[in-house]
Amino acid sequence: MSKKFFIKTFGCQMNVYDSHRIAIMLENFGFEETSVQSEADLVLFNTCHIREKAAEKVFSDLGRAYLIKQERAVLNKDTIIGVTGCVVQAEDEQIAKRAPYVDFALGPLTYHRLPEILTEISRQKGQTLIDTDFPAEAKFDFLPQNRAEGGCSFLAVQEGCNNFCTYCVVPYTRGAEYSRPVEEILEEARHLIKTGTLEINLLGQNVNSYHGEDKSGKERNFAYLLNKVAELEGLKRLRYTTSYPADVDDDLIECHHNLKQLMPYLHLPVQSGSNKILKAMNRRHNREQYLEKVEKLMTANPDLRMSSDFIVGFPGETDEDFEQTLSLVNQVQYIQAFSFKYSRRAGTPAAVMINQVEEKVKKQRLDTLQNLLFDYQTKFNMSCVGKEFDVLFEQNGRHKGQLIGRTPYMQNLHAKADKSLLNKIVRVRVESATTNSLCGKVV
Repeated sequence: MSKKFFIKTFGCQMNVYDSHRIAIMLENFGFEETSVQSEADLVLFNTCHIREKAAEKVFSDLGRAYLIKQERAVLNKDTIIGVTGCVVQAEDEQIAKRAPYVDFALGPLTYHRLPEILTEISRQKGQTLIDTDFPAEAKFDFLPQNRAEGGCSFLAVQEGCNNFCTYCVVPYTRGAEYSRPVEEILEEARHLIKTGTLEINLLGQNVNSYHGEDKSGKERNFAYLLNKVAELEGLKRLRYTTSYPADVDDDLIECHHNLKQLMPYLHLPVQSGSNKILKAMNRRHNREQYLEKVEKLMTANPDLRMSSDFIVGFPGETDEDFEQTLSLVNQVQYIQAFSFKYSRRAGTPAAVMINQVEEKVKKQRLDTLQNLLFDYQTKFNMSCVGKEFDVLFEQNGRHKGQLIGRTPYMQNLHAKADKSLLNKIVRVRVESATTNSLCGKVV
């Protein structure tokens, strides 16, 4: 019988992509995936370190995995516990100290070594193997060929970050920016389309700072890459995330006017509406520049709608600074957003800044901001009632005969639909809406 593996993924879409590539690697190594942790011979947690709660949850899950490991040992079943991702890069010593039963820990740039590590574990039991190097070679050169798992696929084109926002650990966990060669990306995209992908979401920590080389060795920008991917036969939809506002150039804005495959939804994190706070965050844009980019994008495609990220309670944020964030939300009217209280991350400049905001104040501001964001999200969803959208159905719903998909605006939509429509793009009329989802009828 083949051995089984279980993966739990935390955090961003890049981690989802990494977990998918890890799964393919393990299948090629002779493992079979299971959704039941207690059945797994290999339990793997692919981790995120952006917020403290995410990191602490990993250690809680590791504790539960250890109990299952002990229970399986009574039945003479070996269990390997592994951790990959950004928590490993940031807290490798803590993993060995707080969870010494972990068999291996690999950073986000070294998980391609997993087959080698598993072979080594079989020879060196009882020792935690840790690899948090920043290798000179790109991990993508050593990964097996990617393949579609449904109608939508992620494709990493860029990794790492050179911006060093004062609150963020990504430059320390993912390393400096690296852009994959154009042809390598196109080859992966072709194979994804060949194996069933209709929609590709190009990924990067700062995806629009992409600067990979083409066949001739010439450096190309992100707009060039978007145009080349859009030319691929069989691709119906194209998205990208996450963008850095300062790197939105005129070439990229033009793509939103010219490329019919590019969905009319853009995630453009602003973090704050206050120039004072943006400067303290070391963001390379101010409020006025951000709004100018939004205006140009909306002019290029009047159907375009925005989502964003917000941090409230950053050190030094006053009531006036927070009001400027609220006014920016009122100006842009985001249809979706991610908003969080500022969380100290060890090793970042913001963690030692003076004027840390009280937890009570942060909570009040977050509640106020989220209420406003939800109002705009609800308003947009309600405005969709009676309209028709092309929906990519991606999974079965909770009820029999129900499918769940996404509109061009990334809204979740459920409808009664035959399972034959799964992983297909279908015309749907929206019949009702809530803050978080739409209900529709297949036309």
